[in-house]
Amino acid sequence: MSYTREDEDSGERLDRHWAELLQELRLAQTGTQILFAFLLSISFQNRFQEAGQFTHAVYACTVLASALSVALFLAPVSFHRMVYRHGLRDHLITSADRLTRAGLVFLVVAVCGGILLALDVILPRAVATVIVILVLLVFVTLWFVIPAYVRVNHR
Repeated sequence: MSYTREDEDSGERLDRHWAELLQELRLAQTGTQILFAFLLSISFQNRFQEAGQFTHAVYACTVLASALSVALFLAPVSFHRMVYRHGLRDHLITSADRLTRAGLVFLVVAVCGGILLALDVILPRAVATVIVILVLLVFVTLWFVIPAYVRVNHR
């Protein structure tokens, strides 16, 4: 059966939104979990133990941001399990959207922290910091500014 989005009833629309969100989360969850696992392994390296206070502070913030992004990206799955068959799909979609957006923010922080940790080893700290700021600006532009611009101008 072929239909347009205008032909959808509210249940079909919510099902479509949930399916789209799950597809997005599958991608985000995998990459975030790999980053988190990699970050956890760093602290057990001998060279890391000898690193300075700056490196340890950046690492701590990066691991926490990564853990929070994992938690936020997995939260919609748990939420779905808890409200399944209670007629709360509309609340599920709204909450899952907010959780996913928050997860993206923490993921950007974790990625930039990881880049700073890596670049700080091979470049002067000031250069590494400038590069990370530029990377952060790219992420913010691609993930938040451009979509917001398109959404506002589409109306």
